[in-house]
Amino acid sequence: MTTSTILVLLATLMGLGLLLLPRLRTWSGWRATVTPLASIIGSGFLVLGPILDDSYGKHAPLVMLGLCGVAYAFGYAIRVNIARIASQQPRSRAEAWMEHAASWALAFAYCISVAYYLNLFGAFGLSLSGLSNPLYPKILTSCVLLFIVSSGMFGGFSTMEKMEQFAVSLKLAIIAGLLVGLGLYFREQAASGALVANPMTDTGWHGVAVAFGLIVTVQGFETSRYLSDEYDARLRIRSMRWAQIISAIIYMIYVSLLSYIFPPEQLALEETAIVDMMKIVAPVLPPLLVAAALSAQFSAAVADASGAGGLAQEVSRGRISPKQTYLILGIIGALLTWGADVFQIIAYASKAFAIYYAIQSAIALTGDWKKAGGLTWRSPVFATLIGLAVLIVLFGRSVEGNGA
Repeated sequence: MTTSTILVLLATLMGLGLLLLPRLRTWSGWRATVTPLASIIGSGFLVLGPILDDSYGKHAPLVMLGLCGVAYAFGYAIRVNIARIASQQPRSRAEAWMEHAASWALAFAYCISVAYYLNLFGAFGLSLSGLSNPLYPKILTSCVLLFIVSSGMFGGFSTMEKMEQFAVSLKLAIIAGLLVGLGLYFREQAASGALVANPMTDTGWHGVAVAFGLIVTVQGFETSRYLSDEYDARLRIRSMRWAQIISAIIYMIYVSLLSYIFPPEQLALEETAIVDMMKIVAPVLPPLLVAAALSAQFSAAVADASGAGGLAQEVSRGRISPKQTYLILGIIGALLTWGADVFQIIAYASKAFAIYYAIQSAIALTGDWKKAGGLTWRSPVFATLIGLAVLIVLFGRSVEGNGA
């Protein structure tokens, strides 16, 4: 067993042990932070690194910084809305209408994100099997989708949701091991003068459009908006901010290390490219990453399916039941699974969440205007966010993977 393998395993085990400490698990500040943090550093973490490296080469860290910055800005708008609701100031009819529309938009986005998570589940689930037929991951995805939809319709989510906290801890611990492995390999490559500076392949407007289509990979912070039954507004605002800062630091370390150690001939843009890339870094990483991917995708799919059902029932005032929502979700998921590849589904999910962020930014603009009685210094910020979200919806596009 190599030194890098030992250190990766130690980092993973130490991280898991720390995250499972009773004192940490029961601390309200950490529990409020880990929910959005786990959503942000979800399945997108594993696919984003290879995508950025392949598309932007040596400039990948700058694009990652831009994605984190845009996500933080959208998070700011949502935090303003959380504070305004908590202040119990009267809201205008326009705000109430947009809040209703935002809930519908989020429920729709959740339906697409479930397909996104489960298609990655299918790809990673068979990544170490040696099966190359592209139909097999779709069949596995369809089976798991059917299982989740059936479980939701027959009341089986409660048991699966209890698994979520362990799944989150396992995922974050394995990511700690991944970063240690990447750091060690980066140091080896630097010592031997083997670091690379790959050129951009997606340049100009096309490169911007591809970045627009990746916003879903840093999405998840909005979950703090809907934890009012468990945490007060002040804690939700603080925990969302910390979740975005922590995730941005992790993403920047990850992408900065990954972008300079693999020459173009070692980059094959597939859903599970990170697995093959990590075989070179440390032999123990591929099975660990597959375990992290499976636990992350499954728990995220269950959470978003449950969230979609609850939102649809709430905003329809009971006219649409969670069971009906799960059936709709299953149909959408099946159509996307068999009609698109993972990279296209990522772009679709980004557009869906961008619609939600546009509405939340419009709510923040309207509420700020009403509170101040006119324009404030934040008005141009919110207006810019609305415009940016609209651009993502209109022009965001998928990367072109090997199978696309």
